Amino acid sequence: MPSAIAIKQTPGKPGQVYYPLEKINIPSPQPSETQVVVSITAAALNHRDLFIRQHLYPGTAFGVPLLADGAGIVTSTGSSPSAKKWLNKRVILNPGLGWTSDPDGPEGPKGYLIMGGTKFNPAGTLAEVVLVEAEELEEAPTHLSDAEAAALPLTGLTAWRAFFTKSGNAKPGRNILITGIGGGVALMVLLYGVAQGCNVYVSSGSEEKLAKAKELGAAGGVNYKEEGWEKKLVEILPKDRKYLDAIVDGAGGDIVSKGVKLLKAGGIISIYGMTTSPKMPWLMSAVLKNIEVRGSTMGSRKEFADMVDFVNKKNLKPVVSRVVKGLDIAEIDGLFEDMKKASQFGKLVIELPSSGNSSKL
Repeated sequence: MPSAIAIKQTPGKPGQVYYPLEKINIPSPQPSETQVVVSITAAALNHRDLFIRQHLYPGTAFGVPLLADGAGIVTSTGSSPSAKKWLNKRVILNPGLGWTSDPDGPEGPKGYLIMGGTKFNPAGTLAEVVLVEAEELEEAPTHLSDAEAAALPLTGLTAWRAFFTKSGNAKPGRNILITGIGGGVALMVLLYGVAQGCNVYVSSGSEEKLAKAKELGAAGGVNYKEEGWEKKLVEILPKDRKYLDAIVDGAGGDIVSKGVKLLKAGGIISIYGMTTSPKMPWLMSAVLKNIEVRGSTMGSRKEFADMVDFVNKKNLKPVVSRVVKGLDIAEIDGLFEDMKKASQFGKLVIELPSSGNSSKL
């Protein structure tokens, strides 16, 4: 039977527990007419996987393979032409179900069902094989290694919606601030912004991460640990545009109080996460300045296809921080420790033994 990695139940309250990983066996998948079996070559972590281990994510479940990011080879298909056309192709998986094309949000009556580690979707990519509907696949961009391809789906989609759909300023010459550079989503927004001709600025508590971001095309960066970092940011903005058009943020916290001093009237804060705090103060000064805060989570199947097409056309490569090989619990735990410490710059990836494309990294 195929193997996978899931969380093991132990006593503890949400937020205080940290579930250990365990290797489990999963049934050998038998595709229906429209389904395919993907032999996973690489899978990647996201912050939601850490939250699942802490029981801080809705629907946390045991015995369900972890992770939503994955790439692989289609090794078996159902009988329909739409499924059979994928046989032997190298693919990436749409990380969720229930959202086709509505720009406002998921159309599915059950909402958006993300892969990995919850009771809402039984599939996860930290497994030797995964069974999915053929319509949820895209061909893996040929210029990406297995690890890079696995790093793309969830973060690429989340970044796409936060930047292109929600920021309102994915246009050449616009000033964009990306907070907390180093995480997978923030780095993908950086790549998108640079490819679009924006003036992209970043913030981080690490000078090393700021330097790496500049190597990827950031126009400048500021250390948010420094007092008055927002004044320093204004100093490095273009002389003819001394304001931000939009902020793409994954932390929450004091982003409104800081952002209102930096954004133009009617500027937008596009928020895809709140890692600093689940609450965020809203100020009257932001109301008076007509600032908009727009929440953004994941994206539709159409946005996923659009994202992959853009990555192909612009020859973009997700940043991979570290790769381990095999379903080795100790090695995978090490990746989780990287995420807990926020020491990574880019995605944390597990390559499975069948992976044969890692040499491109």
